[in-house]
Amino acid sequence: MEGSAEYILPTDTRYVGDMKDGMFHGEGTLFFPSGSQFDATWEKGLVVKGKYTFADGLQYEDRHWHYCDSYDRRFHTEICFGLKPSGISQLTNMDPPRKIPPGCYDCGDGFYNPTTRVIKDYRNRFLRNAGRCMLTPWTHFLFICGAGGTIKGWLRVPSPEPRYQGF
Repeated sequence: MEGSAEYILPTDTRYVGDMKDGMFHGEGTLFFPSGSQFDATWEKGLVVKGKYTFADGLQYEDRHWHYCDSYDRRFHTEICFGLKPSGISQLTNMDPPRKIPPGCYDCGDGFYNPTTRVIKDYRNRFLRNAGRCMLTPWTHFLFICGAGGTIKGWLRVPSPEPRYQGF
């Protein structure tokens, strides 16, 4: 592909922008299903510079990021629209928050049900099965999980490449 293009990835993320030799090249934007977007300048498929904007309009800053830190712990919606009255707590940035099904956990892209070990999106559509082991990209630790997802132990993995593994 060459020139201006619109490309939809298997994750329903949509790219709109310039392409060269089938790669993102020039100005382009990734639109994520969550409503967030990443505006960037690309060179041969790699980001040269970019700006990430969350679905609620909050823009990520790679330097001096003070969002929800120890200095100011307010959520973005509280900064924009003010704090709730005394006695009414706001537990997430989303207001009103998502209704989490009983016994499930919100995992960012859907809900995890520990009984079925299945992750479904917020519209109750199947996303994936939860694996028994996971190598986190942040720490390079392999967590060995037992029944019910309880962590039984861990193993440090020297690989610099983040990867996920499930079985």
